[in-house]
Amino acid sequence: MNTATQREEELFDEARRLGDPVARGEFLDHACAGNGALRVRIDGLVEAALEAERFFAESGAALTLPHVTLISTQGGTTSLGVGPATVPGEEPIGTRIGRYKLLQKIGEGGWGVVYLAGQEEPVQRRVALKIIKLGMETKSVIARFEAERQALAMMDHPNIARVYDAGATDRGPPYFVMELVRGVKITTYCDQHRLGTRERLDLFIQVCHAIQHAHQKGIIHGDIKPSNIMVTLHDGIAVPKVIDFGISKATEARLTDRLLFTSYAQLIGTPAYMSPEQADMNGLDTDTRSDIYSLGVLLYELLTGTTPFDAKQLLESGLDEMRRTLREKEPARPSARLTTLHGAELAKTARERQAEPHRLAALLHGDLDWIVMKALEKDRGRRYETANGFAMDIQRHLNNEPVMARPPRRLYRFQKLVRRNRGVFAAGGAVAAALVIGLGTSTWLFLKEREAHQRAVAAEQQQVRLRHEAEGREKISQAALLVSQERFEEADKLVNEISLTQPTVEGATVLRSVAEWHALRLHWKQAADRYGLLLQVNQIDGSDASSLDYLRGGPVFIELGDTNNYERFRQGAIARFSQAPCPFADRIVKISLLLPANDRLIDSLKTLAEETAKHLVEADQGGDVFTAAWRSISLGLLEYRRGNYLKAVEWSRRCLDYPGANAPRTATAQVILSMAYHQLGRADEARVELAAGQEIVENKFRTRLDGGGPVQGFWFDWLFARILLRESLAQLESARRI
Repeated sequence: MNTATQREEELFDEARRLGDPVARGEFLDHACAGNGALRVRIDGLVEAALEAERFFAESGAALTLPHVTLISTQGGTTSLGVGPATVPGEEPIGTRIGRYKLLQKIGEGGWGVVYLAGQEEPVQRRVALKIIKLGMETKSVIARFEAERQALAMMDHPNIARVYDAGATDRGPPYFVMELVRGVKITTYCDQHRLGTRERLDLFIQVCHAIQHAHQKGIIHGDIKPSNIMVTLHDGIAVPKVIDFGISKATEARLTDRLLFTSYAQLIGTPAYMSPEQADMNGLDTDTRSDIYSLGVLLYELLTGTTPFDAKQLLESGLDEMRRTLREKEPARPSARLTTLHGAELAKTARERQAEPHRLAALLHGDLDWIVMKALEKDRGRRYETANGFAMDIQRHLNNEPVMARPPRRLYRFQKLVRRNRGVFAAGGAVAAALVIGLGTSTWLFLKEREAHQRAVAAEQQQVRLRHEAEGREKISQAALLVSQERFEEADKLVNEISLTQPTVEGATVLRSVAEWHALRLHWKQAADRYGLLLQVNQIDGSDASSLDYLRGGPVFIELGDTNNYERFRQGAIARFSQAPCPFADRIVKISLLLPANDRLIDSLKTLAEETAKHLVEADQGGDVFTAAWRSISLGLLEYRRGNYLKAVEWSRRCLDYPGANAPRTATAQVILSMAYHQLGRADEARVELAAGQEIVENKFRTRLDGGGPVQGFWFDWLFARILLRESLAQLESARRI
């Protein structure tokens, strides 16, 4: 086969895979640029193939067409294989699927179709319903679809499109129902509204927080790009929404094992936004830092209007060259990229950012260059460790504080200190000048000299205080950098040198990391000290992060045997979270009842218990069984502490009936069941449940405690189960003595 013929077959095969006519047209525009005759031939071949597929689809015959597929091997060579062509189809508009009516087709991918649908009960609203195409129900496609459904159901964040429901159609393929996001992609929104650099960074920080939430749930997005981040307006305020976790991967649960490359130029992910390790195809697992790289590409485009590597050139260069570029070639810094723009292109880019063309590059030079390039490091170990760390460095830049991405030179840090405190330094200079003038006058101006001296002393004291605060912030930043490098012991020593008295997000992040590091090494005293300080300074993060801090800290106080501090700890938790509605009320109920409680404390949990029950109903309706099972645990423990043992049995059984295994949650439910059965005089049932829960817990603690994850259980979930197991065993031993 000659080269020209092989090229035509390759283009035909790739164009035919693209179900969206617009995407197919864009692909052929790039691939056939300058060769009109080739474009006409490929268009004719694709149209003929589609016509054949329509014929067989309409005839209803269960036929498949053989076609040639170009399969890319790991070494970059190609071979020809023969496989069946699928016959795609769609649900007719007006079809009812469960309680949803399809109103309009609004999107399409290689294997899924998205419809605008109307939900009729229990509430009336418009939703987006995504379903696998007819004829695409292969095992691998269904696995990817199921991964998407599971990933989204685990997340609850204002900047992530919510999942409402899931199920299967009458003909078999699965579907899920999610929030309908009415908006435009983030780059288009920023350009249309001519947002300046700060406004673009503010939107980007929200995106980072959303991705961090997904990572905390064990989910990698895997395809972060502008079209997957839509900006919508809520009460006139721009809100970015991350959509399409369709190729996401659970870092703990391994929801799908799809390979990165399925054929030439058909990637899971988008080449211009793909991390070097995704492009490497060497079997190395991608992790959350792949999303950090893609976020870096997104920020690069928001700031410059272009991606680090041109998408068209990547596709035209071929698979091997594309992979080499992503793995080895260093992109230009954002400010350097802007200096290459000229004429109308430079004027347009500057106008969209409300900046003067000649000042555009200067806005990015320095901090923003370093921040972006740190996110785009080829070695993922040198990138930001977390999306929150990425966002925090941008916030430091906006606050004129030293950024982690820049070498901490003394002059640079001093310049940042002056910019943050211009008024103070100006006042100090004025006082010093007044003092010099006063000392130069005659001695008979004693009173004025004394007044000037007092002002000078006050200014000096203020400068000392500011210097100490600046040094403290710098040490926090240094500790955060050490944590990102997993140098926890050094970070812990640095934390000991800092007096943290004010709320701080970055300080809370550092304390959280070193406290967990101590806990996993069973250093209960050090862990308890760090968690105690963490609960004081973590006053800025939302209720998700702060309530998790209480879940982590409670078991540590008990393992230390410090019941007095645990008592103060749980009273503080109730006081903090019962004042306003809390979507994570079940966590506070659960951690407050880890040890027996008096009636007064149990009564103080009434509001949080009611919220837990309300959110449990909402979780059941939305299909989030993972959260519902944990909330059942909280209510079961509450009823046990109240003495309502039958209710405790009911809630614990309900927890065990939910699908999706989670070992520490199962063990906890069984232990609560055992204690409730014991109180009800059902000794045999109590022993059975206790033995089952005990086996799970003891098997876990035969090895060293690790951090864990949402699916197999976090370390504090296991401690929670073990603490209740001890109580149940003591209860059984007491009964034997009697």
